[in-house]
Amino acid sequence: LEILVTILNENDNSPVFAQPNLTRDVPEDTKVDTAIVAREELSAIDADLDTIYYELTTTVQDTDGYFAIRGVNNPEIYLQKALDYDKFNSTTLLLYARDRPVTSPDPTKTATATITIVIKQSDTRAPWFLPCNHLHNDTSICISSPYSGRVNISEMSMDPLLLEPGPLYAVDPDYTIRDRIVYSIVGGNTDEVFSVDADTGNLTMNKIVTSPDSFLLQVMATQVSNIRKYSVATVEIKVINKSEYPPYFEKGVYNGTVFVGLPRRSFVYQAGDPSTPLVITAMDNDFPDV
Repeated sequence: LEILVTILNENDNSPVFAQPNLTRDVPEDTKVDTAIVAREELSAIDADLDTIYYELTTTVQDTDGYFAIRGVNNPEIYLQKALDYDKFNSTTLLLYARDRPVTSPDPTKTATATITIVIKQSDTRAPWFLPCNHLHNDTSICISSPYSGRVNISEMSMDPLLLEPGPLYAVDPDYTIRDRIVYSIVGGNTDEVFSVDADTGNLTMNKIVTSPDSFLLQVMATQVSNIRKYSVATVEIKVINKSEYPPYFEKGVYNGTVFVGLPRRSFVYQAGDPSTPLVITAMDNDFPDV
């Protein structure tokens, strides 16, 4: 008597990941569609030889949609959307491996792998001159105002020029990199009157100015490790006559008269002379003819 015994495969094994915990460093400027974790590193094994179905989710708020898998049966993780270090610098992904489709009514066994993604800031932005203001609350863009200063005509100053709204200063906005900044004058420096310290950004005079014409300097801030990362600021230097004397009032005390019931913006009149408006006058001996 010959008896044939057929052994039916029971779904009694869960899928298994070879590496249930992975960490990947991803540069901020990684191109979209780049593979982040290869399929071979993420493929699960099922001793029951079932087809494995994968699903990827994220556990960190506002980081959904940046990473995805190639397909339901292909767990390779790739970059789906461009990264921005200022928005987030890490996230945690959960990769599920099931031996039945998600919609299957049959009992399903599942394995989970945790993938930690660490975003590394890249050198993506040119230097910012300070102070500056963020545009529309976007911290990736900062707009600075022109600088301005003054020098006296026919007078040599040995100290760094005082500028508004502050000293000439630029930083690398990729703050985890913080590349060193060097400065140079690239335009508007007629007769090489001014020079800039490459390291500090201080503007100084090389010679006296004999013309009242203003200077409109173009100062460039460049990253040392990447000269293609640069910004240019405008510095207006006005040439003025030296002020030897402070202004002063013609009188120490002025007396005036106002009348009850007058509307706003009405004149104040001189005390004792209600027909003459009160005028307060200041003088300056540097300008005797004004």
